[in-house]
Amino acid sequence: MTRSTLRVVFLDHDTIAPHIQLPDFTFEHELVAHGSTAASEVADRIALADIVITNKVPVQEAAIRKAQHLKLVAVAATGVDNVDLEACERAGVAVCNVTAYAKTSVSEHTIALMFALRRSLVGYRESVRQGRWQEAGQFSYFDYPVQDLAGSTLGIIGRGTLGQATAALASCLGMQVLFAGRKGVEQPPEPYTAFSDVLARSDIISLHCPLNEHTRGLIGLDEFHQMQRKPLLINTARGGLVCEQALITAMRTDLISGAGVDVTTPEPPPADHPLLELLDMPNFILTPHMGWASTEAMKIMAEQLTGNINAFVQGNPRNLVTPEARS
Repeated sequence: MTRSTLRVVFLDHDTIAPHIQLPDFTFEHELVAHGSTAASEVADRIALADIVITNKVPVQEAAIRKAQHLKLVAVAATGVDNVDLEACERAGVAVCNVTAYAKTSVSEHTIALMFALRRSLVGYRESVRQGRWQEAGQFSYFDYPVQDLAGSTLGIIGRGTLGQATAALASCLGMQVLFAGRKGVEQPPEPYTAFSDVLARSDIISLHCPLNEHTRGLIGLDEFHQMQRKPLLINTARGGLVCEQALITAMRTDLISGAGVDVTTPEPPPADHPLLELLDMPNFILTPHMGWASTEAMKIMAEQLTGNINAFVQGNPRNLVTPEARS
């Protein structure tokens, strides 16, 4: 590091709840925090930055080339698909992320979606609001199915920190857990089950894999047709993993019994986004990418993010996803 006072630019500070405070940096700095940043504004905003913090704002090659002082892109999340890693490496810019901070938050949100859908909580809550209980004239009525999680089979796609955390909770609830192998591999190694078998055998399928060139569109109409048990589909990972038009078809034609979705493409979804067509269905839940966002998880994220930056400035980089370069 050559400049005595480093310029730190946070592109989307509003992605952290206002009651969460970033710990102090341990070096002389100027912090410029933008609530949000459009893609067209990135290049100008980071042109003089030494360090850039981004949660979801894309940091792409044109902006990186213009940022002659840039040494570090610190991602305030685990996924780094919004950063051009190859361009950073060519420019000698290091990239770090935060890891494992939301394993409890995401796994609990995933299980919460399973509970809500298996027990038809949305349908029953709405029907009570509309006076159906009084109309029924008895202590219970049975307009929607109610099923236990215990004894069901959960297929998990992605065996990283979040997939394993979800599996641990599911096992405690008495669910059988299958981890899917890579798509197209018929005899994956232990502890994986063939992808096609997981689709066929699962009562619930939950996605916990990253979005990349291998996983984009992982679940399409062909995959929905392979889901013999008409499972629930839970996606708390990335919207691009599932073909959204195929999901609409699967919901409308009863290829699956319901879906809980916490992610869309893009985010936020525009008013005419196709998934919004499903909001009238009692077996569909759409939440606004909040699975990661417990207060506890955000505090861990903020501490790890600041710690990553402090460590880099001190010459002890950590959580790098590209080789460290420019010093």
